[in-house]
Amino acid sequence: MPLLNKTEARPARPSSPTSPSGRRSSWSAARLALTAFFTVDGFLFAAWVVRIPDVRAQVAASHSALGLALLCISAGAVATMALVGRLCLRYGSRRVTVASVAVFSLAVALPAHTHSVLALGAVLLLFGAGYGAANVAMNSAAVDLVAELRRPVMPSFHAGYSLGGLLGAAVGGLLAGRISASWALAASGALGLAVVALAGTALLRAPAAARPAPRESAAPAPAGAAARLSGHARLLVVLLGLTALCTAYGEGALADWATLHLTDDVHASTATAAAGYAAFAFAMTAGRLSGTWLSERLGQTRVMLLGGLAACAGMATAAPAPSVPLVLAGFVLVGLGLANVFPLAIAQAGAAAGPQGVATASTLGYAGMLIGPPVIGFLADALSLPAALLTVAASSALAGLLALAVRRHRTGRPA
Repeated sequence: MPLLNKTEARPARPSSPTSPSGRRSSWSAARLALTAFFTVDGFLFAAWVVRIPDVRAQVAASHSALGLALLCISAGAVATMALVGRLCLRYGSRRVTVASVAVFSLAVALPAHTHSVLALGAVLLLFGAGYGAANVAMNSAAVDLVAELRRPVMPSFHAGYSLGGLLGAAVGGLLAGRISASWALAASGALGLAVVALAGTALLRAPAAARPAPRESAAPAPAGAAARLSGHARLLVVLLGLTALCTAYGEGALADWATLHLTDDVHASTATAAAGYAAFAFAMTAGRLSGTWLSERLGQTRVMLLGGLAACAGMATAAPAPSVPLVLAGFVLVGLGLANVFPLAIAQAGAAAGPQGVATASTLGYAGMLIGPPVIGFLADALSLPAALLTVAASSALAGLLALAVRRHRTGRPA
């Protein structure tokens, strides 16, 4: 099914994928610029996350009030994603990427200037809208580049996001005791705007190939067939969105509960607990850096299936493990396993239904990130934290099995 993006259609490719021109175009200016956008997106979000305690103290928020304010990020993102998909169809995903990352860069500085929970919530609505818009637009533009290169390079973009998150957390942690939250977030926003100016210029100037003209001799498809194809694409996108949801559920759960599992259940030190989440994050980044290589050799479905099963095995090891080394090894396996499932699911949703497919799958995936931490919390109170974390193993296995369902649904598509 052809991509639905309005302005960035796929170019003509050389007859041989191993031709010199094909190799030179693998890291084109557009791909480098878009990778920079993914990286700064992760950097800006991490820069905000490490300053949440400072902002909480500034607005004198209780834990419950802060939780409600933080939900505004999710509300702003989810409310924006479908609209951004339509904007990408109308104006092109590259233009919307530049605009949305600029908005996100401006919004990241605002929370440090609020002095009440209500004001913080209002600012975080804009923050979430910019973040959600940037993620839909960037992934839509990435889907076009994947089609242009005819290589499964989507994981490399998400590796940029993971790397940016690691850099943002590291730089933010180093600056936490030296400069105020307002200066730190303002500097992060300024960096984001600088990337928008430089990478945005390169992205918008990079040539976008013309879509092949439709064959005039081709007879129009019957209305019923078009409807069936549309229904097929919608179901395919929903299956891929559920795959992303299951993956994001595990990622969100580990982000909030990995350190607590190490300190409360395994009795590790605070430094060791922090290293545990860092090991997970590094493993996910490394997995995404190798995602294109793995996808080309094993196929995307096998990468997603094996990744889901590996993450299942990792969490099944880490949750009940009585020792720190076993927990750390399990977290590393979870990171490697989950690394490529989400980006490949988003890429396939975009290939099936364009920016609207990316928006739908991203919204479902973001819902998984949203519901993971509270579900783990409720189950931990009712049962125990190790038992609650076993749901991550189940969701990871389900993500792998959904990849098989997607392949069967795709191959069973009517001609």
